[in-house]
Amino acid sequence: MKNRSVKILSLLLLFMAGGTLSAQQFQYPFQNPALSISERVNDLVARMTLEEKAGQLMYAAPAIERLGVPAYNWWNECLHGVARNGRATIFPQAIGMAATFDTGLMQRVGDAISDEARAKYNVSIAHGYRGQYQGLTFWTPNVNLFRDPRWGRGQETYGEDPFLTSRIGVAFVQGLQGNHPRYLKSAAMAKHYAVHSGPEALRHEFDATVSMKDLWETYLPAFEALVTEARVEGVMGAYNRTNGAPCCAHPYLMQEVLRKKWGFKGYFTSDCWALQDIYSGHKVVDTPQEAAALALNTGCNLNCGSTYPELLKAIEMGLTSEAMIDQNLKELLPTRFRLGLFDPPGTVPFDQIGPEVIGSEEHLKLSREAAQKSIVLLKNNGVLPLRKDVASIFVTGPTAAHAQALLANYYGLSDDLKTILEGIMGKTSPQTSVHYSQGALLDEPNRNPIDWFSGEAGAAEVAIACLGISQLIEGEEGESIASRHKGDREDIGLPPSQAEFLKKIRANAKKLVVVLTGGSAIACPEVYEMADALVFAWYPGEQGGNAIADILFGDAVPSGRLPVTFPMSANDLPPYEDYSMANRTYRYMEKEPLFPFGFGLSYTSFGYDGLKLSPAQAGAGQEVVAEVTVTNTGRYKGEEVVQLYLTDTQASVPVPKYALKGFQRVSLWPGASETVRFTITPEMMKIVNEKGERVLEKGDFKVYIGGSQPSQRSLTLGAAASQEGKFTIK
Repeated sequence: MKNRSVKILSLLLLFMAGGTLSAQQFQYPFQNPALSISERVNDLVARMTLEEKAGQLMYAAPAIERLGVPAYNWWNECLHGVARNGRATIFPQAIGMAATFDTGLMQRVGDAISDEARAKYNVSIAHGYRGQYQGLTFWTPNVNLFRDPRWGRGQETYGEDPFLTSRIGVAFVQGLQGNHPRYLKSAAMAKHYAVHSGPEALRHEFDATVSMKDLWETYLPAFEALVTEARVEGVMGAYNRTNGAPCCAHPYLMQEVLRKKWGFKGYFTSDCWALQDIYSGHKVVDTPQEAAALALNTGCNLNCGSTYPELLKAIEMGLTSEAMIDQNLKELLPTRFRLGLFDPPGTVPFDQIGPEVIGSEEHLKLSREAAQKSIVLLKNNGVLPLRKDVASIFVTGPTAAHAQALLANYYGLSDDLKTILEGIMGKTSPQTSVHYSQGALLDEPNRNPIDWFSGEAGAAEVAIACLGISQLIEGEEGESIASRHKGDREDIGLPPSQAEFLKKIRANAKKLVVVLTGGSAIACPEVYEMADALVFAWYPGEQGGNAIADILFGDAVPSGRLPVTFPMSANDLPPYEDYSMANRTYRYMEKEPLFPFGFGLSYTSFGYDGLKLSPAQAGAGQEVVAEVTVTNTGRYKGEEVVQLYLTDTQASVPVPKYALKGFQRVSLWPGASETVRFTITPEMMKIVNEKGERVLEKGDFKVYIGGSQPSQRSLTLGAAASQEGKFTIK
């Protein structure tokens, strides 16, 4: 053992010094870091038996002891922090981080998460632990389009806009994977490919039928951006079918688009047990052997599930071949090499990351910053911010002390969760009298009808009602134990029992602040009318209570923006099973919303002036530069999310009413101004025709720049007017 340690140390010193590693120093060529990844992969594949090869196509890949290949479990999660593997920093849920409209922040969050991922991996390996949720291949992010607020998993996404989803997703992947020229810090994944957003109850048998226009205009742009810009390492196929073919055995999506058109070089995995759906749910084939062969032959490199053990029998039946297994392995295994998993210990720079980064003070501050920037102020009649020395506060509601309202789904664990109640208690002065009563259950009437809470609301100077939902109500198929629709929401309003509870509070409260938690739109016009101030906090992570209190008491100025439209009610939505984008999202919706996409208020105010477009007439293929002056016209230093929307007014096919094409955060002191510039590229000007082709047409384009979507509803709710201009493509 001593001689082996000396040999490894010598190799490490040689490698770090830039020396050449001799092939004689390794038992097999695949172990030699000096060789190319393709050479190493080819060597390893050539040395495996057929049975060993089939085993490596499973998510829980067994060890091959005779070759010195350790076991590896591909399945890990880090949607908003390393998940399901003990202690980790818990950041706001994905939909909340999208509400920050802050790509720099998102990359920093991804970087922090991957540091913790490496630290946990290093410690696990040192103790011989190689189980599920302990690897470095993370099945994150979820860049499906949140087309319908009834979908319980919409909280995992970055909202309803393809541009916002693309920008936030690219930044997160870049943070997770790092920028080392040789090694990945961790391996990210774009999921669920493609056209996947419910219903949860039907996902194992459902066919999502879409036009080529909707496919390329709405459902694919984020996946394309992650593959072509961020070089995401993995792609996961969805459970459902798309236009007739299972998403984990879809020749067009997996080969024509992903591999050939986009040039994807990473690995493709099935969603977990999705290959079983091919024969038991979709009934495209009759047997597990046929399903295994169909998926393998189409390029599903990895099986999360239990179907690929049937490959050996499928080969005997002539349904596939060992050569096809080899081809899939050569697309799968490079990821393990890019992570450095076959290199001598200590040669990968991330081997030195230790457990001290897990839940570090720096990461907790980052989680709090992300939560602060995610919180959206929807209404404020001058009640906020509160004074810290206010005489008395009554805190009530089912989410005030509810840890699940912080965690969302796919979460890690912390020994220091900060609920809303705890955050408020950390802000108030010693002389402030604070009373607390939960007052109401999450989604059912109180069994005990005695009212001991509305009187408290009347006695306090301010009542803070913490309402909304949690992942007990919305989430994935089997995890939301209080859901009546397998994780989905049939009614997108506030639970009726909470609405009735709030009416009693409102009848007595002098000042009423409502804090809503949730991972999707809550249609609550009655809450908007009753509240003096309304704050939407999403699922804000372990520092959520502190961040909410920072906003309520003015230590942070709200700057979040809605990444989804809040409809007035579910009656304004098309049928849930309909995947057409007609009348969906802010881009195509005809009904006036309760709260528009891109909307959010501040404690200060911002004005826009002097929009310039250059050139006003551009040739095909020419960029247009847009600039506008933004001024803080209020009393607080604050951050503004400047948004650019584009409309093609002379398109030959129907196009979005508005399409987000740029956003920037600017921080301004009162009275200060800044000129913000955007570059509108020819790619942004292209429309998608009925064939799904992107084409640039001549004609006029309208440009809107402001702090919200340029709709009348935004103005009615208090947003500043956008600057509007026009340019022409000759």
